[in-house]
Amino acid sequence: MALEERVRGRSVAAALEARAKEDPERVFLIFGDRRFTYGQVEARAAALAAALHELGIERGDRIALDLPNWPEFVISMFAAAKLGAVIVPLNPHFTVPELQYMLRHSEAAVVISAENFAGTDYLQLFEGFLTSLPDLQYLVTVGEEDLWYDDRIYQFEDLLSSGEGRAFPQAEIDPDEDLFAILYTSGTMGKPKGVALTHTNLLWTAARTVESIALAPDDVVFGVTTVFHVFGLGPGILGTMAAGASLVLQERFQPAEALALIEKHRVTVHYGVPTVFITELREPLRSKYDLSSLRTGIVAGAPISDDLVRRIREELCPNLQVAYSLTETSSTAAMTCATDPVDKQLFTVGRPLEGMEIRVLDLDGTVLPVESLGELTVRGPGVMKGYYRQPGETAQVFDQDGFFLTGDLGIVDEEGFVHIVGRRKELIIRGGFNVYPREVEDRIHAHPAVLDVAVVGLPHEVLGELVCACVVPVEGAIITGEEIKEWCRGALAEYKLPDLVRFFDVFPLTGSGKVRRVELARMVSADESSRRP
Repeated sequence: MALEERVRGRSVAAALEARAKEDPERVFLIFGDRRFTYGQVEARAAALAAALHELGIERGDRIALDLPNWPEFVISMFAAAKLGAVIVPLNPHFTVPELQYMLRHSEAAVVISAENFAGTDYLQLFEGFLTSLPDLQYLVTVGEEDLWYDDRIYQFEDLLSSGEGRAFPQAEIDPDEDLFAILYTSGTMGKPKGVALTHTNLLWTAARTVESIALAPDDVVFGVTTVFHVFGLGPGILGTMAAGASLVLQERFQPAEALALIEKHRVTVHYGVPTVFITELREPLRSKYDLSSLRTGIVAGAPISDDLVRRIREELCPNLQVAYSLTETSSTAAMTCATDPVDKQLFTVGRPLEGMEIRVLDLDGTVLPVESLGELTVRGPGVMKGYYRQPGETAQVFDQDGFFLTGDLGIVDEEGFVHIVGRRKELIIRGGFNVYPREVEDRIHAHPAVLDVAVVGLPHEVLGELVCACVVPVEGAIITGEEIKEWCRGALAEYKLPDLVRFFDVFPLTGSGKVRRVELARMVSADESSRRP
């Protein structure tokens, strides 16, 4: 049975129940020395759901998950699914104002959080929110502290114990209509928006994605570096479950430890954003690890050059596939496959998942023919219901035919393969000419001394904007800005050449590993201002 058929018409809870009945003893999660079978995850999720039901949590209530890449996140999301509740995954590194905004906007009734993580006392932080946020009723913490003193704060393991063996009403779910998750975008282009995704949105996309790499029960998956991100939640957790495979979790991504985990658990499938693969390639001791178990992987979440894809395939993860992923499309909208021509696997993001449609629009909304450059739009089972509690924002991103306007500039070629050029809002207009950052980045990335690059526009009185190339050199490499400019000359039109080249040790990144371009542009602008007399 195809994986998409396995999850069709099912809720997230029903999909787990079916898998647990079929493979109760198969290992689902691996975290350090802990292993959880499908049967154990099902039982723990049911116990937690029963305990939360006793606290009054019902169908449609929002449960915020502010946890690192721990098994407790996975158990909590399935517990919420059993109640028909809606999860709100949060980045543990969000600031206090960001957390407060998202909890208030989502009207979360419960937060499940770490007590302490990465130097932050979440117990104290969320205890304060209990008094300032009227919708927030309970805090559930993962940790060791004795919480007997507060009847609104519970320990995760205590709730599991109290709910074990207890019955609770099974929620009636319409997978196509009922929400399962509200994921907040990173907000690099404005205020965060809550992307409302149904059970079908996430399960369908997860199943179609892992079908593309033939994920099977004997596979071991690694690379879900952020469980709160749409790819980690969808293809990562739900995709692994749909296939009946095993998922190795790493609390915080560290390249050397990641390579050791791949060797130890004989990982066969490696996911990651480009930053993950770049840092693994850069790891000085990489050659000492046996990575021969890897058979394929998926890179998604940010643009990647063909040279980098080729290098990852040769040196790290064979048969790596490239996915075009958006939060609003429940992760994967298009993806390359092993059966595609090699040049298409390297130079495109593949074709739309079966059942998804992608077409290209002109700036005035006119549908463009093949091989035309314009804004990519997507329609299909993975596309979100809308932005939570923001009907105005939602209306602005859908056209009259129900296609979601991605904001990405690209081309669909005659064979249906999608080519990404860049973000519409990242377009640089220099002296009246359009400069697409991705085109310049691809050229600079091909330089052997360049590890990573991001091209941003800076305001200029005469030209409107300048082209600034921000470069992270390969460790130990010596390279100058003039060399970068010369490297571009001849391959790019004169107006596309970088006006400025600035070097960085690392780029500011979002929680999901994307470059914060707005912040990068601000940093360069501030540096330029300080250089002026």
